[in-house]
Amino acid sequence: MRLVQFIDEDGHRRVGVPSPDGTKLTIIEQADSTYGLAFEAIAANIALGTLIVSRLGTETVDYNAIIDEKRILLPIDHREPSRIIVTGTGLTHLGSADTRDKMHKTVAEADESSLTDSMKMFRAGLAGGKPSIGNVGTEPEWFYKGTGAFLAKPEQPLISPAFAEDAGEEPELTGLYVIGPDGTPFRLGFAIGNEFSDHVTERKNYLLLAHSKLRQSSFGPELLLGTPPADIRGTSRIRRGNDIIFEKPFLTGEANMSHTLANLEHHHFKYSGHRVPGDIHVHYFGTATLSFADGIRTQAGDVFEIEAPGFGRVLRNSFSLANPEGVIAVRPL
Repeated sequence: MRLVQFIDEDGHRRVGVPSPDGTKLTIIEQADSTYGLAFEAIAANIALGTLIVSRLGTETVDYNAIIDEKRILLPIDHREPSRIIVTGTGLTHLGSADTRDKMHKTVAEADESSLTDSMKMFRAGLAGGKPSIGNVGTEPEWFYKGTGAFLAKPEQPLISPAFAEDAGEEPELTGLYVIGPDGTPFRLGFAIGNEFSDHVTERKNYLLLAHSKLRQSSFGPELLLGTPPADIRGTSRIRRGNDIIFEKPFLTGEANMSHTLANLEHHHFKYSGHRVPGDIHVHYFGTATLSFADGIRTQAGDVFEIEAPGFGRVLRNSFSLANPEGVIAVRPL
């Protein structure tokens, strides 16, 4: 089952379930947010899918019109964007170390006995990223991407700051979570995401990774409840005007990763500060496919499209640049 949040023709928030052919949405009665439904399910101690089935009505709406009129929302959001924590893990996918190594050439590579930090991290994941159930595996690379203020809705532009040196897509599996009243993390499900990043800044120096990740991102438009397929094969493309300037398959899911999802989740939620009741967590699980690694340099107006079978509609976002702000001066009080 998949969920979609949208604005109806009267301006009201609604939640719907896509029809098998993807042309209609069946409205969930007495629901205006995925977040609200999640906490109803937690309070009733039932699965979210069970609650949704009990509340499915007969009213349907035209899904195509919602997309065309850009009334689609993120599949989960919060009325207080600061209560959404956006993060990610890198070097988690088979093949991703080679992509990262191409971006981080160092003098040490001249010595064949030396490994870059990227390759060391990747190999550590290969060796210990898939522990047996109940055990803790190798910790992954982890980064912070911002709060809900850094999220762009599907069909809306990803706005890159004027000082950015690159604006590149990263097609990824995205985990969506809420923290229950007692601090328990609950996984709602997964979506396809675009973990938009600045790869030129990152390539300058690996210690600039944190800066390169503080960019907008997007996910959805649909939330897939439950466990995703182990082998996910999607497509990432970039359109420029009437032309497709980049199109390439990407692989994700545990079968194509050096870590289990459970291990990555543990290393995120082991921090008590990541278990604040009422918060939403959006976590990007990494990728091995980047147009930047193939020499593509995006331009304002380009459109990113990311899709994968089983995850519903394509995630589509254009790219635009923010106006320069100059030096940000801090005022003493």
